[in-house]
Amino acid sequence: MNSLSLGRFSLGVGDRFGRQAGAQLQACLAAARLGVTVIPVWNKSNREHSVIGSEPSSVRAAADEAVGKLGWRHPYFVDADHVNLVTVDRFVESSDFFTLDVAAAIGSRSDSVDAFLARHPELVGRLQIAGVAEPLTTTLESVARIGVKYLFAVEEAGRIYRHILQNRGERPFVTEVSMDETDEPQTPLELLVILAALADEKVPLQTIAPKFSGRFNKGVDYAGDAARFEREFSDDLAVAAHAAARYGLPATLKLSVHSGSDKFSIYGPIRRSLRRSGAGVHIKTAGTTWLEELIGLAEAGGRGLELAKEVYAGAHANREALSAPYAAVIGIREDRLPLPSETQSWTAEQYTAALRHNPANPEFNPDLRQLLHVGYKIAANMGGRYLNMLEECQGPISRNVTYNLFERHIRPLFLEA
Repeated sequence: MNSLSLGRFSLGVGDRFGRQAGAQLQACLAAARLGVTVIPVWNKSNREHSVIGSEPSSVRAAADEAVGKLGWRHPYFVDADHVNLVTVDRFVESSDFFTLDVAAAIGSRSDSVDAFLARHPELVGRLQIAGVAEPLTTTLESVARIGVKYLFAVEEAGRIYRHILQNRGERPFVTEVSMDETDEPQTPLELLVILAALADEKVPLQTIAPKFSGRFNKGVDYAGDAARFEREFSDDLAVAAHAAARYGLPATLKLSVHSGSDKFSIYGPIRRSLRRSGAGVHIKTAGTTWLEELIGLAEAGGRGLELAKEVYAGAHANREALSAPYAAVIGIREDRLPLPSETQSWTAEQYTAALRHNPANPEFNPDLRQLLHVGYKIAANMGGRYLNMLEECQGPISRNVTYNLFERHIRPLFLEA
């Protein structure tokens, strides 16, 4: 298997404008000094590259430069985020982590369901999995229904994996499979069937992103039952460990939590589950770096604050178009969005209080935050004017990026008792 090992704890850190890799890495260095290795995975999707006008090679260059300057001595990766057979080729040279997005294939009918059932009689009956409280009781029909829903998507993951393998030759890479964009949370049995099928496809996945209950909206906290999430997450950890041993998948197989950034109310449940099981986790899109850039611009005052206000005004004017591609992962209430005419008189303190994710602050506005989260196209259209302001205000921006990633993500996930 042409696969790299990811390590126990890893964070997918996005950097849409390619200026904050060093600030992000400083957070991982802070964790390493406290004895915990958190592997940075710089991720940027094809959609983001298209909006920004960047190329995947720029992510590799920024990551390599930060690692070289700061002396990072642990692994690090560059993720081709949510790729499929249409988009993957532009990432093959510069990425060494590939998130295989097969959401569009879920529910398509495979011709191989009967053959899968014949290969896996062990999936039918009463299945006892260490770490799952109740045995999984299955029938041939229940397993077949899962196969009908997911087997074609698994086969598509196999096709994408083999395409990457053929084009990368001897250069190893990390494989993640995204199965989270479906209507209902996967049950432990569904996850087990999916993993058995991925083993049949000989996909040596290091991480899998299942669907959990609740809402995972971009840039804001988890909306759902945290106790239910903890049970689901713990059961899924147990299923992943069982499947790795039973089907010859990598022993380092772990769960990936997509849109995991700022899900503060489930960081405790994740941390407890990891400590009970000894498992690892990959938290995708951690730290919302683009929003920390806006906070840093506002804190800088003067022209930085004015530009941050201009970005909001542009996002508000184009809110429908900006929100449409992210409709499944945002929940903006328009009646709670301030008008740009109001924000024009805001001080730096008012702007940052509205944007910074601090639910204890009565001035925090999650609707404004979500709109700005998807509004990076406004800044991209400013071109050099925005990038030059990032350089001019690099001090407060870097401070916010590092503090946010370390104190609000790494510490509660991996360091707190």
